[in-house]
Amino acid sequence: MDNTQQPHAPKDSTITLQSGERNKIDLIGRRVNRMGYGAMRLTGENIFGPPKDRSQCLAVLKRAVELGVNIIDCAWYYGPDVSHELIAEALHPYPADLILVSKIGGARTDTGGWVAFNSPENLREGVDRDLKLLKVDSMPIVHLRWMVEGSHDPTAREDEITGPFQQAVDAMLALKQEGKVLNIGLSTVSLPQIEYVLKKTPVVTVSNAYGIHDRRDDPVVDFCEKNGIAYLPYFPLDSGKSATNDLIADWATKLNITKSQLALAWLLQRSPAIVPIPGTSSVAHLEENLAAVSIVLPPECVAALNNVGSSK
Repeated sequence: MDNTQQPHAPKDSTITLQSGERNKIDLIGRRVNRMGYGAMRLTGENIFGPPKDRSQCLAVLKRAVELGVNIIDCAWYYGPDVSHELIAEALHPYPADLILVSKIGGARTDTGGWVAFNSPENLREGVDRDLKLLKVDSMPIVHLRWMVEGSHDPTAREDEITGPFQQAVDAMLALKQEGKVLNIGLSTVSLPQIEYVLKKTPVVTVSNAYGIHDRRDDPVVDFCEKNGIAYLPYFPLDSGKSATNDLIADWATKLNITKSQLALAWLLQRSPAIVPIPGTSSVAHLEENLAAVSIVLPPECVAALNNVGSSK
């Protein structure tokens, strides 16, 4: 039967991410699956404090690896520290094919607010925290997550190459030279910032906000595809917007899939550089998300969805 008609694989089925070369990508010398997992949702409410059900979160991480996930996106400031601690408890010692991708450059206030934490000293502290909490000697990939000072928009980006950004990049290069960071990625950055960093060092990944509704990063996605950079969209399900769009709901019904699966399948077909990293603290939702790799959207659906998002 056509996979587009039966995406909801039960827990005891043979659901895996081994669904053909179209859903694989070369990353840091490895051939990996193009559906990762984002660890942000393993924490308490508002990404702060411990989860309500720790055992369930541990089960999600173990199930993700069982099903073939070999890219986990994480950050010490999720909790803070909570998601890192859960990852280490569930998965250490790590499978040989698992790539941990962390982000540094942000922090939390005592009340759960988000603040920039991207001075050279801050970045070094962040990497050291990664290494300690995740129980590793070096990080396979670390994103410099650039937070715009004074902005209340966590997805805000700036085109200007500022002095602080240059200093942060130099700090990342120093951490790479020391062997604490093996590969550099960038997060919440503009195309000019990516081009600036590429003049100094290879960039293996870019992680920005992107999805059906938020198409501001179309030029960055195309640039990454052209230059062999993996693109890890955060907020790939667009924080619930997909659930309220009539067109998306209609197509999901026609294809007998969920709106989340539709959004993820669209990302996978948007560019071979894209590696979605949806997060969840539910095993059932995890399996639902991973089933999206088997879904091939028909051309008329893709064409319709391409007209949904905003590039502004």
